[in-house]
Amino acid sequence: MNRIQTLQQRLFQDRFIRNIGWMGAAELVIRVFRLITTVILARFLSAEDYGLAAIVLMTYEFIRVFTRNGIADKIVQADASEVEELCRTAYGLNWLIAGVLFTFQCLASLAIAQFYNNSQLILPICLIAITYLIYPLAMVQTALIRRENRLNILALITSVQVSTDNVLTAILALSGMGMWAIVLPKFLVAPIWIILTFKYHPWRMTKSLTFAGGGKITSFASRVLGIELLTIFRENVDYLLIGRFLSVQALGVYYFAFNAGLGLSLSVINAIRVSLFSDLCDLNSQATLFTQRYMQSLRKIALMIVPLVIFQSSLAPFYVPLIFGHKWVERGAVPILILICCSALSRPFADAASLMFRAFGQPQIELRWNLVFTMCLAIAISLGTNWGILGAAIAVTATHLILQPLYTIWATRQVLPKFLQEVKG
Repeated sequence: MNRIQTLQQRLFQDRFIRNIGWMGAAELVIRVFRLITTVILARFLSAEDYGLAAIVLMTYEFIRVFTRNGIADKIVQADASEVEELCRTAYGLNWLIAGVLFTFQCLASLAIAQFYNNSQLILPICLIAITYLIYPLAMVQTALIRRENRLNILALITSVQVSTDNVLTAILALSGMGMWAIVLPKFLVAPIWIILTFKYHPWRMTKSLTFAGGGKITSFASRVLGIELLTIFRENVDYLLIGRFLSVQALGVYYFAFNAGLGLSLSVINAIRVSLFSDLCDLNSQATLFTQRYMQSLRKIALMIVPLVIFQSSLAPFYVPLIFGHKWVERGAVPILILICCSALSRPFADAASLMFRAFGQPQIELRWNLVFTMCLAIAISLGTNWGILGAAIAVTATHLILQPLYTIWATRQVLPKFLQEVKG
């Protein structure tokens, strides 16, 4: 029995490392293209262009979160006997949600333009909403690829789409398109995802729609959606408050620092997150292997993230003026970049704890944590803006580095043993 468990452990460990390798390679390709694009944007876009683009993308991310509603996660987590029925239900639900989101974002563009007193925001916000009417074609196939742990395919699709996005962004920036250089490619590259997903997965909606699996999906997905809503608010609340209480120019500097400083770390964190969730779902009925995989993942996260963050933040004073230009140094972007970069140290550990709850079908615990953390972060940033964008960056970093480690320790030492005892029982 011990030999079988050892072989299973090696199998999952090899697959986890292989999946991290595929996703990491995709992220490396993306980062190369994104670095070139970021350099071009930094030299050809003004702070106001960055600020307007940040508002458009912030609006899009706030509303797009409803597409990350847990439906795909339920397909990944479900028993094999339920999958086909859930896919047919998910297909109909995805189209229903897409129509609602498209309509809502177009209407919201009017309120956003009035809120920021800038009518230039209406058209790009409406244009990017069209993507909601494209992605439902391939959402089920994407979930099935994740379920089958074929993350090499997901890595390929992601790298091709995002790299094309960055190339188009660079071309449009060089053409003097201003904020449109950042916004327009998001719409133009959406069909790439559909074409490649159809190529690599055979599932098609050949049978009639059914909502028989709706109860199973909504009971799980409603909690995941709550988590994603809080997450997207938390990830954008700094943009919202800085843009409102400071200025669009200040938001532009902060937005540049955030993307230049945290982009690489978030890419690695996302690769870990996608790879880890599939593995944990496979092992949630095997207490010993689950514990080993979870603890090993925490150690691997530390080995990957800590050196990366230290290396990048320590070199910021040198590579920012060299690569992006001296104007960002003069506008005070370097200390903002270093602080935001340091906030990545605790993020993947908290993600691992949250994925553990989700793998056991207990996303309501993750939901309560996200509610508390989001409230604390919003309050901290509100106070921090009294000292400008530097104060906001300090608030973001301090909140992450204090609260997320406490959450990870609590989840690992207090809650995980209870779940494992239930599995053994």
